This record gives sequence, structure tokens and C-alpha cells, in this order.
Amino acid sequence: MSGIPKELASRIAHFARFPQTGVSLRQMVEFGQRPSQGTLLRAAQFLHDELPIRLAHRVVELDLLPDNLNQMQSVLRVKRMYVDSFNELINFPKVSDRIKDAVRAATVREAAERKQLPENHVNPACSDMQRNASPHWIPSIQHRYHYEVKPTELPVEVSEYNRSFVKTLEKIKRRHDPVVTTLAQGVVEYKRLLQTDRINSSVQHFLDRFYLSRIGIRMLIGQQIELNQSQQQKDYVGVICTHTNVAQVVQEAINNAQFVCGDYYMLMTVPEIELHCPRDLEFMYVPSHLHHMVFELLKNSLRAVVELHGDDADKYPPIKVVVAEGNEDITIKVSDEGGGIPRSAIEHVWTYMYTTAQTPMLDPEFDKSDFRAPLAGFGYGLPLSRLYARYFGGDLKLISMEGYGTDAYLHLSRLSDNEEPLA
Repeated sequence: MSGIPKELASRIAHFARFPQTGVSLRQMVEFGQRPSQGTLLRAAQFLHDELPIRLAHRVVELDLLPDNLNQMQSVLRVKRMYVDSFNELINFPKVSDRIKDAVRAATVREAAERKQLPENHVNPACSDMQRNASPHWIPSIQHRYHYEVKPTELPVEVSEYNRSFVKTLEKIKRRHDPVVTTLAQGVVEYKRLLQTDRINSSVQHFLDRFYLSRIGIRMLIGQQIELNQSQQQKDYVGVICTHTNVAQVVQEAINNAQFVCGDYYMLMTVPEIELHCPRDLEFMYVPSHLHHMVFELLKNSLRAVVELHGDDADKYPPIKVVVAEGNEDITIKVSDEGGGIPRSAIEHVWTYMYTTAQTPMLDPEFDKSDFRAPLAGFGYGLPLSRLYARYFGGDLKLISMEGYGTDAYLHLSRLSDNEEPLA
């Protein structure tokens, strides 16, 4: 591996040969309800094993990118972030024998007493991805992620170890904040090198795998950090809200999208957005993910409507948001009258870097996360939103009428039992 010390490269290659272990939303919630320090330590051990495997898979893939994409300066920056985090995790101290013995003694061992994690189902997104085959056997998620530890008094070293590990995770999370935009900049550099305005299918599939992996890594890290906080918000298990109120989250996304639209186009009156949603509709989800997806869809619709009718129009046709509750899915439809998309261009909207806006150049020291980055102009809004939907077994689809408008359908799985789509 280029640019990596031989011994470290050997360890990365070793970890990359192991398969990744997927966790479902429901499993995270079942595990995270009222966890003891001993249970959190078991989870820390799982992450201590699992995160280096996931990071190693991505380092190897970054190193093998074709057509000199792996030599773009921004891509090399991303690879260095992953290598540094991998190195930091494998060198983090192992749990001492004293702590192991104390936690082992408090672990619930009888099958009748032990709470079983619900079974996972294969994520539908996995059908579009090549899963990594591995000759290595890894114990089931029940034995690696979920150990129920009795809330007995444990040595103070247990909580100290948990706090120390959380600090390391927080550092890694901050380090990876700019990954989406930095890698996007690397693809811009790559397109300029090849003098092309499109990326090929192999790069597209790589970006899908890479960003899905990143969502999963940040989800596991964020969950562990939040579970270790002394105070939990009502109805929250880590970053997951067990009673996410759809109307509230969508209304917040509406307000934010209208503000951004009005500020960007300097409008006195922004297009109206009508929300049709049961006020008491709730389900288990990550509110920040839901907000991000709906905000991106609304931002696109607002831009289409304003640019079709002009920023000096007296009145705009309203954008309609309709939420429907089914047995399997909660579906959010965003309908606009923004002129629609030509049928020949529909598939291109899922391609990274496909955009009608000017692509910005980022400062080399840019360090914002994908939730705060200037992604308008990178063409990342729709592809990333679809990945966030697919991460927990949902999907995002578009149906457009050229000359009239576009309907976006955001499907969210309410069963919460799909494992992560790992490849």
C-alpha cells in the first residue's frame, strides 16, 4: 500500500480479510435500553474489534482505485484519515484481566435469563452491492455486540475505560467530519485530470459503498458516545428516537429549507410548502437522518420552482408533502411544479457530481461534516439521501413529468429489522 509503513500496511491487509458485522436499528435499541457500565464495556469491545475491520476495508479500496483516482490529493487525505483512525484503534489499550474477570462474573449466562436480540433481515440495498466474501468465521452478533451484564458494582476501572474509549471515538468522529466533501473534491480533481464531466459506473459503485460504510461507522460511533452520556433525552436510545414524530421533523426541515431558499435567492416571499401528515404519527428512527433527507428533497423542489417561475414572481405554485402510513413503510411524497426532469436525465440524478449548479472548490483545510457542507454544486444531495434511506432498509425514488414537475417518494422501513448493507 502506497504511503503506509510496511508493518501498518500488513495489519490493515490482515483486518481487511475479515467480514464486517451488520447491526440493525432494532438491535441497537434493544441493546441500548438502560445499559450498565459492564454492558457498555462489552459494546466497547465489539467496536474495538469491528471498527478496525470496517476502516481497513475502506483503506484497501481507496488504495486500489483505478485511473489514478487513488493519487488525487484529496483522496490521499481521506485515506490518511482512515489509516490514522485504524492505527489509533488497534493501539488503544486492551481491557485488563482484572476488568475482564469482573465483567465476566457479572455477565448473564443462563439462556432463560438472557434477553435475546431480534433477528436481522438482509437489507434490500445489498442486492445492488457486492458483499465481501471471507474465509474467516466470526461469532454471531448476539455473542459480539450484545452481552447483558447485571447492574452490579464493578471496579472503577470499568467506567474509566469506557470514558477513555469514548474520548478516542469522539476524536475519530471529528477527524472524519470532512470525509464526504474531501472525497467529493478528489472526484472533481479526477474529472479535471481526465477532462470529463461524468464519472463511470465503477467510481459510482465505489462511492456508494464508501459512503454507506461511512454512515454505518458514524452510526456505531455516535450510538456508543451517546449511550455513555449520563443524561439521555426522553424517548432516545443513543441517537435513535423510539418515538420519532414525523410531522415535527418534517416541519423543521420545511422551515430550514424555506429559510435557505429565501436567503439564497433574496426572496420576499418563498414558495409555500403544504404538509399533509397525521400529527401523532411516530416510529423508531434517527431524526437527524430523516431531517437530512427531507431537507435535501425540499431544497431541490424549492430551487426548481423558483428557477422555473423566476425570483421576481408574485406567487409560486405550492410544494406538497404527503405522508402515508403503511404496515411495512412510512412513505413521504414531495411534489413540486418545478418543470420536471427529462426522462433521459432521470438516471443521471443519482450520479455523484451530476448537477446544474457550479461546482465549488473547497479550501484544503475545510473540516465540516456532510450535514453542514456546501454540497450544492457537488451533486451529492440526492445520491447521499438515497443512501441514508437505504441504510435502514428504505429507499428513495423519483417520478417526473417533463414540463410540469417531479414527485419524490421517500420510503422508510418502520420494521427497523434490516441489517446494515455492508460491502
